[in-house]
Amino acid sequence: MNKAQLIDAIAAEAKITKADAKKALDAFVKTTGNALKKGGRVSLVGFGSFTVIKRSARTGRNPQTGKPINIPAKKVVKFKPGSDLNSKVN
Repeated sequence: MNKAQLIDAIAAEAKITKADAKKALDAFVKTTGNALKKGGRVSLVGFGSFTVIKRSARTGRNPQTGKPINIPAKKVVKFKPGSDLNSKVN
């Protein structure tokens, strides 16, 4: 499902216009991004939680040449699904 399909589905489920659904989705993405950028956690009970974890620097290999390369440390977003979401998928 892409963003346009998600907006259509949200609009149909909530019985709102597509424009309002787009505004709500954009607000969710922006707010979640800002919270994670500040080092916070976004938790939606039943759906899951978004957190930021720190990956340490490591050595990898260039798949074409086989030479070792240095991969710098960085922060990445981690999503842990909630129990309701897991039960719907399984």
